[in-house]
Amino acid sequence: LGEAMKLVILDRDGTINHEREDYIKSPEEWVPLPGALEAIARLNHAGWHVVVATNQSGIGRGLFDMVSLNAMHAKMNQMLAKVGGRVEAVFFCPHTPEDHCTCRKPMPGLFQMIGQRFGRNLDGVPMVGDLPRDVLAAQSVGCEPHLVRTGQAATMPEAALQALRQKVPDLTIHPNLSAFADYLILREQRVQGEDSPVSTHTGEIR
Repeated sequence: LGEAMKLVILDRDGTINHEREDYIKSPEEWVPLPGALEAIARLNHAGWHVVVATNQSGIGRGLFDMVSLNAMHAKMNQMLAKVGGRVEAVFFCPHTPEDHCTCRKPMPGLFQMIGQRFGRNLDGVPMVGDLPRDVLAAQSVGCEPHLVRTGQAATMPEAALQALRQKVPDLTIHPNLSAFADYLILREQRVQGEDSPVSTHTGEIR
């Protein structure tokens, strides 16, 4: 697969599922955002391999353990399977900010792990999240940065958005994961369409 593989990187909390101020600590608290799982399934059907990169400092803070985290992702995978979707892998940072690790977004460590795991450069790989740290991490490794206005970005003031756009000039903003998926799929269809024009029976080029 390597370089030819169509890879897309998703944040988790606030992007795929509802966020909680007191952290998501159990499978019961893991609740998908409306349309998010179907969006992942649409990406899969269009040939995209979906991976998740998520900060999970609740582990480092002792709020939940690896068993609980695995159970959350088992729930996510079961719910995805019902709508015909799948996530290839979840890469997570268990550390707190005080650990000064290299994997907690906006640091690039999680993304470097993804690149190593899939044996590819991440230049131009779409990455989407709901926080400035997601898009800053994406930018730092050459990913194409996208922000969804769900989770914490839903209430982000216009001034903060403008400041983020100045830091990340090639940022694309979408209402939600569903809109992001449609954007990627449509863009690819357009590119393919330009390569091979479809002639109709009336001789028009569409």
